[in-house]
Amino acid sequence: MTPALPSTEPIDADTGERALAWLHTARFLTTASKLSELPVGELPEIAFVGRSNAGKSSAINALTGQKRLAFASKTPGRTQHINLFEVGPKDAPNALLADLPGYGYAAVERTAKVRWQEVMASYLEVRRNLEAIVLLVDSRLGITPNDAILLDFVRPRVSSGSVKLLVLLTKVDKLNKSELRSALTSTRTSLSGMGTPEAEILLAPFSATQKVGLHDAAVAIEAWRAPPRGA
Repeated sequence: MTPALPSTEPIDADTGERALAWLHTARFLTTASKLSELPVGELPEIAFVGRSNAGKSSAINALTGQKRLAFASKTPGRTQHINLFEVGPKDAPNALLADLPGYGYAAVERTAKVRWQEVMASYLEVRRNLEAIVLLVDSRLGITPNDAILLDFVRPRVSSGSVKLLVLLTKVDKLNKSELRSALTSTRTSLSGMGTPEAEILLAPFSATQKVGLHDAAVAIEAWRAPPRGA
């Protein structure tokens, strides 16, 4: 069974706060409409992906402690570029967060949708710096067909161990305890059917508005940063 975070010992508040403090250093680096515009470097990249309106931008803003680092539009599908944010000391950043375009929103003009979803797919398939993927899934909907397509697409890299995967069930503040248990169970079932080794997937409930799951997510993400220089 795919574990929910924490999977063994509870994450203590100090550890969670230290991880959040690290994420709070995030600042805008660049935006790119194609892969060739992305910087060349060695820093690990943690990509945030998800269905439009799944709460991706809100999650990034909550984790980084900033209101508008990622643009949370009332119009799903607004983000059409890959946005990169540096994390860590300004003179020695140790990770990049990548905010990828949302997918699955029918109202987006088809030509534009195809173009930036092809860019996103190329990034997930070939980007050498990609260390981990954070998939945002609306807890009220569970794994949608579009989510399943994305999971199947990244499965080779996750299965090989070259890319890690964290699934955040968003908007859990809108569920009662019974509904949350059901959402976690159904999501685990969906993930177990993807053919991806269960040990490679982390699953956690999350709410940007009620600050649920921030420590768990932050600790998981911080573990993927580059080691200190000289380590």
